[in-house]
Amino acid sequence: MDNIQVPAGLIEENYKAGFQHSVSGGQMSKREHFKKSFRLGFRAGRLYLREVRRSQGIIEFPMKGKIKNTAIS
Repeated sequence: MDNIQVPAGLIEENYKAGFQHSVSGGQMSKREHFKKSFRLGFRAGRLYLREVRRSQGIIEFPMKGKIKNTAIS
């Protein structure tokens, strides 16, 4: 994980922290997680994990969402 290339204009420490948080299975729940550098690192980590899973033959199924129907009178 040390050879992560950080895009120009981002804070390297936050970007790498976001990437690591994503790879370890974390979720964005704290205020610090929504800073641009952390957020983009988190996104890169998720995309990295997707590619790793595809290369191992693991298929991701669409997320099942819950829909609540309410009648409007």
